[in-house]
Amino acid sequence: MDSPMCLVENADGELHVVPGAIKYLMGLNQQVVVVTVVGLYRTGKSYLMNKLAGKRKGFALGATIQSKTKGIWMWCVPHPEKRHHTLVLLDTEGLGDVEKGDSKNDAWIFSLAILLSSTLVYNSRGTIDNQAVENLQYVSELTERIKVNSSSAASSSHDDEEGGDAQFVQFFPNFVWAVRDFTLLLEINGRNVTEDEYLEHSLELRKGGGKKNLMYNLPRECIRNYFPSRKCFVFPTPTTPANMPHLDSMDEADLCGSFRKVADTFCCFIFQESRTKTVKGGHKVTGRMLGHLVKTYVETIAKGSVPCLENAVLAMAQIENQAALDEGQAVYQSGMEEVKALFPVDMGQISAHHLRSDHQATQAFMKRSFKDENGDFLKALAVAIAKHYADLLIQNEDASEKKCVALLEKLSAPMAQKIKEGIYATPGGYEFYCSHHDNMVAQYRAEPDKGVRAEEILEQFLRDKSLEKNSILQADKKLTENEKKIHEEKERSAVLEQEKKAAEEKRLEMERTMEDDRRSKDEKLKQMEEKMKEDLKQQERDFHRALECKMQEQKDLLEKGHKEKADLMRQEIEERDKLITQVRVILKLNLY
Repeated sequence: MDSPMCLVENADGELHVVPGAIKYLMGLNQQVVVVTVVGLYRTGKSYLMNKLAGKRKGFALGATIQSKTKGIWMWCVPHPEKRHHTLVLLDTEGLGDVEKGDSKNDAWIFSLAILLSSTLVYNSRGTIDNQAVENLQYVSELTERIKVNSSSAASSSHDDEEGGDAQFVQFFPNFVWAVRDFTLLLEINGRNVTEDEYLEHSLELRKGGGKKNLMYNLPRECIRNYFPSRKCFVFPTPTTPANMPHLDSMDEADLCGSFRKVADTFCCFIFQESRTKTVKGGHKVTGRMLGHLVKTYVETIAKGSVPCLENAVLAMAQIENQAALDEGQAVYQSGMEEVKALFPVDMGQISAHHLRSDHQATQAFMKRSFKDENGDFLKALAVAIAKHYADLLIQNEDASEKKCVALLEKLSAPMAQKIKEGIYATPGGYEFYCSHHDNMVAQYRAEPDKGVRAEEILEQFLRDKSLEKNSILQADKKLTENEKKIHEEKERSAVLEQEKKAAEEKRLEMERTMEDDRRSKDEKLKQMEEKMKEDLKQQERDFHRALECKMQEQKDLLEKGHKEKADLMRQEIEERDKLITQVRVILKLNLY
């Protein structure tokens, strides 16, 4: 993508997806790392995103008091450090724009930023003071605007979310606070501190009750609970006030050295620490899947409903699994075109191609599908492949019959001509006929690539010719009656022998088809189990990440003397630990 494009349009206070942007995402099959910047308008958010894109220009910086970014703009660039990943940069409309006059609209923009991100960058100016924290008022409204489970999507009560804040932690992005135009010393009580320590100090809770303390603590508690993975960067002023309106046209070398250093460190952190976007269940998101999510969330908001992570994932799973099913079928059919062009072939050839194509089709399905928990779509793929294979087997049989019949007609033509000429209607003609007949059968057997019906078609041919052969036998005056009986018995034995060969040919074909079916099912089961194991491992990793964050938060609360809050956190940790144990049990059952 050469330049940013609008992803979500904000017109007259209503949000709409931009079809062109969704179409672009739908064509993006790579996994994505999504970095979104939010913050008050005119705080330099766009500059940071251009920096992450490795470009000087792109997102509109603006040099006036008016907000330049409306809605959500997107810029997709190759990830500089993760191979086969796309870095999706989302620049959001500035919060608190006086021209909007609708804080609810800001809240939905903020909620979308949370829902779509791997990493959320909150951009503010000056210092992290009480006003800066209160500007993040939207954090305290998140449980009203985002639901994790479908059972609670219709409710606005925080208590309805099973697992409380921990549910959100597992699916929320990493949080980075970027403080712009910072002019103070990083000191607390005369002690030098790091940027992260400065952030944690700003988020410390006040002890004691009272409305004032409760109001002070509320946004801080929400930030701590929802974003336990936090990072801070403080940026000095990049240039003189007179040059600020021309920031996008200035050379990097003309910017303040300390500003450039922080900006480079910020970019390195984002590139290295931002995870691939995942959804509930630990499924990694591609650009195509991100497009589905954007559509689902924005359409839900437009209807006046609350976006639900579980519902969005289920809706996306239906679309993706159907697409995975279609892709699997296409891969199988494409793989079988090679052998189809060779018809007729023997059972070994078509079977080998079938098993290989079936394996590739299942791999393609597994790569794209997710949350096919009952295996319905995988079963549908198996049925579709089995049907296509059965059709190909019939086509191969038809091709074999056609080739064998044509070959026998060609080989028997000289004998038919001799019959017309009466060559076999003489004493000793039967022996002459048998010699030609045996030679014709030998030529037929020597012909390669006759396919799976070679013996059956020969058996039918011999049966059809038995009356002709018997007529010549009976007309041969050279042979005695006893010799004729011996020849008749010999002919019956030959026909019966050929019947056995045709039956054996059919039996082997059926056995091979049944074996192919068994191996196909085993292969699908194996790949499904492997995918399930990986999904469960990913869920366990997500649980662990959330648990570690909560344990660190509990430790911090205890150190600061907030014993009651630490006890509540401990209870939450115990609940999460139980969930992890359950996941381990499920994983063990699937492993053994």
